[in-house]
Amino acid sequence: MARRSPTGRLPVAVAFLAAALIGILTFAATYVHASTMPTVATSVAAPSAPTSALSEDAFGIDRQKYTVREHRVRRNQTFADLLLKEGVRYEAVVRLADRTRDVFDVRDIQAGRSYRVYRNPWLDRARYLVYRPDAVRYVVFDVRYPSRSRVGERPVSLAWRTAGGTITSSLYETLIESGARPELAIRLSEVFAWQIDFFRIQQGDQFRVVYEERTVDGRTIGPGDIVAAYFVHRGRTYYAYRFNDGEGSEYFDEEGNSLRRELLKAPLRFSRISSRFTNRRYHPVLKRYRPHHGTDYAAPTGTPVQSVGDGTVLFAAYKGYNGNYVKVRHNATYTTGYLHLSRIADGIRPGTKVKQGETIGYVGSTGLSTGPHLDYRFWKNGQAIDPYSVELPPARPVPPQHMTAFTQVVDGLHDFLLNHAPRQTFADFRS
Repeated sequence: MARRSPTGRLPVAVAFLAAALIGILTFAATYVHASTMPTVATSVAAPSAPTSALSEDAFGIDRQKYTVREHRVRRNQTFADLLLKEGVRYEAVVRLADRTRDVFDVRDIQAGRSYRVYRNPWLDRARYLVYRPDAVRYVVFDVRYPSRSRVGERPVSLAWRTAGGTITSSLYETLIESGARPELAIRLSEVFAWQIDFFRIQQGDQFRVVYEERTVDGRTIGPGDIVAAYFVHRGRTYYAYRFNDGEGSEYFDEEGNSLRRELLKAPLRFSRISSRFTNRRYHPVLKRYRPHHGTDYAAPTGTPVQSVGDGTVLFAAYKGYNGNYVKVRHNATYTTGYLHLSRIADGIRPGTKVKQGETIGYVGSTGLSTGPHLDYRFWKNGQAIDPYSVELPPARPVPPQHMTAFTQVVDGLHDFLLNHAPRQTFADFRS
């Protein structure tokens, strides 16, 4: 057998060293080449989002972990009723209601509102209950960890739409015929509350309005604010434009005068005048003629009565023929009275400060009265007068430094009012 040379392993070692050297040189060449070449954008798939994030629903709950069912609150159902049938012990319901009182008072749950239950299939009981008090807000009740309960809001999308027409019967019906929702009538009456007596609108009156239509998940949930409008009443045209003058959004006419007055035209939103201010009216109870220095509004018992302006309550109690009666001093000139109320609103007492539009009582038939109505009294400098005979001064106009911006807004909105068909959408236009 031949003797092995002491260098017999050299070829193998040289091979390994050569391979290593080639690898190092190749890596270095590749690195230098890559660092000196211009960067080229490439399309790389983004890493997938965590499964739990993808499965979260609109209320931030991982729906894949639970059995989810939709319900509506039935008449006379309580918060406990909603959860007891979902496997939650009564003690847990009481603890949840108590610890979430600052988040949402469960006593405010109303019949007809929708709610969603997330039931743990392994434990066979509810983990979450999501209650929706309206189309936007929701309350997430965490049964296991009450401190994690929270209130949220669904995102609301806004688009501008128009509505209008000529009144043939009522403002409500005309709005419905134009494709708008009847709630818009209330919005419109509030904008022109100081210019137009909506108890006296008549056939042939015309109007056009640009308003915000609110949607959640593509479903219309009702009108938002009015952006601009005009109303032709008894041959006179009134304009309204919403504008933020630096102190908040207000409504102004085309010349920049505020539409807001010191006092509202009427203390009720919608009703009818059953008797006007007069010095000679036949009294249905006393059976004789006597002055009636007030305006009667026929309305159902319980209809909210609002203060026509900011002021201080002078009187709030039962007073003989007047029944339940509230009297408000608005300033050194004007005072108003509200008679025959079924009851006076909570917190309304002498010395109370009230805001314009605040509910101070409810229509009734207390005192010397033959049926539910509001007897509204109006005094100027201590003398009873007809409120519909008074021309009230306007509030602050658009400040001079904002008039250029206001004029630009008016020019754009005026074109919308006059030249666009009802129900057209203006999702991209903003003032």
